[in-house]
Parts: sequence; C-alpha cells; structure tokens
Amino acid sequence: MTDWPILSTVTFLPTVGALLLLTIRGDDAAARRNIYWIALWTTIVNFLISLLIWKDFDNANAGFQFVEQAGWLGGRIGYSMGVDGISMLFVILTTFLMPACIIASKFSVQKRFREYMIAFLLLETLMIGVFCATDLVLFYVFFEAGLIPMFLIIGIWGGPRRVYAAFKFFLYTLLGSVLMLLAIMAMYWQAGTTDIPTLLNHQFPASMQTWLWLAFFASFAVKMPMWPVHTWLPDAHVEAPTAGSVILAGVLLKMGGYGFLRFSLPMFPLASADFAPFIYTLSVVAIIYTSLVALMQEDMKKLIAYSSVAHMGFVTMGIFAGNQQGVEGAVFLMLSHGLVASALFLCVGVVYDRMHTREIAAYGGLVNRMPFYAAIFLFFTMANIGLPGTSAFVGEFLTMLGAFRANTWVAFFATTGVIFSAAYGLWLYRRVMLGPLDKPALMSMFDLSRRELTILVPLVLLTLFFGVYPTPVFHVTSASVDNLITNYQAALSAAGKLAVAAK
Repeated sequence: MTDWPILSTVTFLPTVGALLLLTIRGDDAAARRNIYWIALWTTIVNFLISLLIWKDFDNANAGFQFVEQAGWLGGRIGYSMGVDGISMLFVILTTFLMPACIIASKFSVQKRFREYMIAFLLLETLMIGVFCATDLVLFYVFFEAGLIPMFLIIGIWGGPRRVYAAFKFFLYTLLGSVLMLLAIMAMYWQAGTTDIPTLLNHQFPASMQTWLWLAFFASFAVKMPMWPVHTWLPDAHVEAPTAGSVILAGVLLKMGGYGFLRFSLPMFPLASADFAPFIYTLSVVAIIYTSLVALMQEDMKKLIAYSSVAHMGFVTMGIFAGNQQGVEGAVFLMLSHGLVASALFLCVGVVYDRMHTREIAAYGGLVNRMPFYAAIFLFFTMANIGLPGTSAFVGEFLTMLGAFRANTWVAFFATTGVIFSAAYGLWLYRRVMLGPLDKPALMSMFDLSRRELTILVPLVLLTLFFGVYPTPVFHVTSASVDNLITNYQAALSAAGKLAVAAK
C-alpha cells in the first residue's frame, strides 16, 4: 500500500472506464448492455478500492495520509494528493453512490446512453479529486471541472426546462468560484506556495483573512447552497435525471461544507470568528424559511430540494460553532444527508419511471399497490426528519449541541426546523402514500423490482446502522476534527478572540 498510488488510482479509474466506453460502437441493445456493464463494474471496483483506504487508514493520525506528490506546473505548484479523517469519508461516500446511479439509469435513460455513462464516470473522477487534492490549484481544477459533466447531465438528459436549469446551475457556481481563484492567487503571492498542508500552518494577516474568507465564502456558499444563493438548486433538481439528483444532493452539495472545513475555518480563523454571527443568521433563516417553502411545493423533487437547503443550514451552523460537537456533527450530517437525500430522490425516481410525473396531486393511496415501496419511503421520510435511530438524528443533535454551546438563541431557532421538517415530510407522505386509491392511472402501479431493491436496501441498512452505531465514522474523523478545533481555538486565543467565539 505504501508504494501503490491508491488515491490516484481511485481518482482516475473512472476516467479509464470512460475511455473504454469510447471503444464501443453502435447503439443497439448489445452495445447498450456492454456500456452498462463496463460502467457498473468500473464504479464497483472503484468502491472496493476506496474501502482499502478505509481499511489501512490510521485513525490516530490527524494529518494527511497516502500522500502522493509529483511535479506539475513548475515552481511550487505540484500534483499533490492525500486524505485525512474528514476527506476520506467523502471519498467513500462518492464511490458508494456511483454504482447506485449507474443501476438507476439502466432503463430510464433512452438517448445517448454511452455519452451519459461517460459523463458520470468523468464526474466521479472530478468529485473524488476535490476531496483528495492537497494543492490549492489542483483542488480548484477539480472543483471547477466538475461543473462541466453535471452541466451536460442536466442540459442533455434533463426535463423540459433543462437548458434553463443547466445554465442557471453553471453561472451561479462559476461566478462565486472566480472570486475564489483571485483569492488563491493572493494566497500564493503572500505565502509563496499553494500546498495545502503548508498553508494550514501559515498565518495570514488579519486584514487579509477577511477578504480571503469572503472570496472563498462566495464559492462555497453557492455550492452548498446557502440562503439566499440557493435558488439554482430546486430548478437543477427538478430538471435533472434521477441519478443526476442523487449525485447533486449526495456529493456535490457537500463540497461547499468540505471547503469551509478545509480552508475557511483553519486558514482564516480570525475572519471565521468575526463572520460566525453572519453565518448563524443565514443558517437559521435557511432552516426556517426553506422548510416553510417546502410545505408549499407541488413537485416532490422540489420539496426534497428545499429540504436539502434546510439541512445544509444545520451543517454551516455546526461548522462555525467552532467546537468539537458542532464540527463532528456537521461532518456526520453531511454523510448522513448524502445517504438519506439520495435515497429520497431514488424513491421519487421509482414512481416517476412508472407515471412520468412528480406532481404530488397525481398520487395518493400508493400503499395499497406498493406496500414495500411505501415502507421504504416512510423509513427515509422519518430519517430526513431526524428520527432517533437514524443517522440524521446523530448529525442534527450534535450540530445543535455545538450551536447551543456557541449561541443559545441560534440553537433554539434551529430546533424549530426539526418541527417544520416533520410537517413537510409527513405532509408529503400522506398525500402520496395514504388515502383511497381512486386515480385510474395508479391502478397499474407495481411494487419495487429486484433492481430497485438492490439500490435502496443498502441505503436503508447504512442509514439504520450509522443511526444506531455511529462510532466507525467518529473513529475516523475525531483526530482530524480535534486537530482542526485545537488550532482554530489557539489562533483565536492568540488574537484575544476566544472569549468572543465561545459566547
């Protein structure tokens, strides 16, 4: 393992699979079958390789592991890869969700099947690269390049308003990232390097931290997305194909939170403490406002999209609480949301493939025709609410505990979001699943197929397992999070701001 570039392997293996797909000619059933199996086995093998990272990961080491370095752009900008306790779990989440996306797309995608699979495999490479890069320029390349395949997935294989949604997604995220690029250039001129481990130990001047923090915030806030720059997300989810929504909610939204943890908090601690009340305000507004907006939605995907914005409010609240419980809860909640939100979008995709509509009013009484589907949908609805025994409860509880230690009123108002999530979650379930089965179009509905169960059952088991026994996640994250918080509080203490941050 020490001589094997496992991070480069897990990053670029999907690209190798995409190149293999280019060699397949024709668009008949045989070619389609070969494309599907190559894409599926590429993602499965990549997931198994990523598990080797978890197996050999040293939980007691707070630094970067499996480090790979090589010359790239000359000077002090190099190809540098590594994972710590925070980034490693996002690599696992990405590789775990990709096979589910491939399986979910087997029958739902009818046009340009090869190009669709190539786009997903390239997207997997770019997403994993974001979490493995330990050079700022390399991180930025992966971070921005990921927009391209997702733009194509929405714009080509999306719904009727796919072009509008794709351009809105692209322009929103690109605009914020231009400011981040300027900040990266300023950091290089000031520190003389773009190596992330070196920058983590570099002390930027307090006045410079403010502007750098704002530039990075512009990019990460849109990516999460935070209120009020969240408006691209509902449109993107509604128009994206099912697998596109899964990756958007499961992985792409997490890049914003990961960016706050990797750059904003440790590199700009003084600015993070100064802007913490601002983040608390935006987080609470997101939790309450978008939950109320979710109650008014008539499209199932749009309701779940607004729910995601509310849950990301808990994440940002936990991160900028600046304590162990808040940050660990934020990481755990991001991983949990990756499972639960992905499962909810897959559940919507199940009925959409049968009825070709996501309008809530078109359904009702499905429990009479699809009892297994109704049970699984209920489970993930409860998990999305944060029911004890599910993974979301652990993350939400810790983020609120961390927020309570930082600011009691923030935790109080955030708690109301749990009530609102129960309102829109149960409202959706009642409208779709319960009541009389009196719509003629629903009479031909059939329960989950073996392929659909293959996708959903592992998500059920993991959501339940981590809800009851979250220790495996905390074993991995605790050392890195403890190191992050220790350095953050030391920087504030040296500047005389620790007492302010702790209020």
